[in-house]
Amino acid sequence: MTNDAAEQIAALLDATLTDLVALGLLAKHGHWNLAGPGFSPLHLLLDEVADVAREAGDRVAERAITLGHHSDGRLATIAGNDVLPDLGAGVLRDRDAVAAFDRILDVVTSRLREAFDASAEDLVTQDLLVGITAELEKKAWMIRAQR
Repeated sequence: MTNDAAEQIAALLDATLTDLVALGLLAKHGHWNLAGPGFSPLHLLLDEVADVAREAGDRVAERAITLGHHSDGRLATIAGNDVLPDLGAGVLRDRDAVAAFDRILDVVTSRLREAFDASAEDLVTQDLLVGITAELEKKAWMIRAQR
């Protein structure tokens, strides 16, 4: 792999890590503040999304260090680079949570697809990103099914 390709892969992994950390935080925020008749299944699903995001973020950061790149998971870095749609403070109605997480997961999985397309020179990284995308697309389907 060329130095330019390695730098591009590192940038993709950094952006992916930011998305996953932000997603995990949003999922926990939604999990804690959810209300409405669809509370129970969504409460559990949002906790699962947070778990997937946390575990996937760990795998992404470990892949980066394997490639010789040190990920920056500090709060200021994540907040400064976050591009995900935000959730408001306070109560999150179940129907609003479904719509919000449909949008949020669409952004994350779209960016993951761009990253795995751009990581064609590194099949191990590409495989990692494809697997994470599959996990999150399944969670998105399960959330959309709550409509």
